[in-house]
Formats: sequence, C-alpha cells, structure tokens
Amino acid sequence: MPLLIRSAKDFWTGGLYIAFGSAGLIIGRSYDMGTAVKMGPAYFPTILSVLLILIGVISLVRSFLKQGSPFGAFTWKGLVLITASILLFGLIVRGAGLIVALPFLVIASSFASSRFRWPYALAFAAGLTLFCVLVFIKGLGVPLPLLGSWFAQ
Repeated sequence: MPLLIRSAKDFWTGGLYIAFGSAGLIIGRSYDMGTAVKMGPAYFPTILSVLLILIGVISLVRSFLKQGSPFGAFTWKGLVLITASILLFGLIVRGAGLIVALPFLVIASSFASSRFRWPYALAFAAGLTLFCVLVFIKGLGVPLPLLGSWFAQ
C-alpha cells in the first residue's frame, strides 16, 4: 500500500523543519546545557531545535491528512533579488551604515514581490530601519554604525 501524500508542500516543509531542528540538536550537543535558572550556551538552541522538530512532525502528519495546493512555478526573480540584497547588505553595512544599508535591503528585496508598491516599500523600509536602530543599536548596543565611514567627514 503506497503512502498517499495529500500536500507535497506540507510534506517537504515538515522534512526541512525536522532536518534543521535535528542539525541544531547535533551541533549543540557538545555545549553545556545548564539549567532553566542558569542557562548554558546549548539551552536556547536546544529548545529552538526541539520546537522546529515538533513543528516539522505536525507539518508531516498534516501532509497526509489535509489536501494542499500544488507547488507553484519557481520564481528565479525572487530568489536572485532577495539573495543579492542580503549579500549586498552584508557587504555595505559597515561602510554605508545601518540607516543606508537596511532601507536598501528592504526596497531591493521588495522588488521580488509581484505586488510591489513604492509607498508600501518606502514606509516599511523607514519603519523597519527606525525599529532596528532603536532595538539593536540603542537598546542592545550592537556595534554597527548608523552612518558608516563612506559618509564620514
């Protein structure tokens, strides 16, 4: 009796979640776990990995129970734009600074969507940049320049 996968998307998604969660468990097993009160370096990755595996199992079970939509066409445009914008962000964030690199990342990756609209992309870029500056630079003290050396006088 063959297995009847009713939702290929859920099946492969579940497999990926289980694979990444398992890899996290394997990589993190050499670190000290600690306790809930005094967490070691393996504590959070282990919890996250277990949650990924749990979500993966749920998705796998669902793939056999619920009918899903078929895979759509593969979009090279989205893959290239998002990957290139992330790589470019990593390359320019130190020189240009966060308030230049992050809006560029958001707007460039927004072009990957078939529903791209300038007002929404600009508003999201501004909001995300403000949020990241407040949380990561001001709140957590991440050592990234707001404006990089390219704009220094």
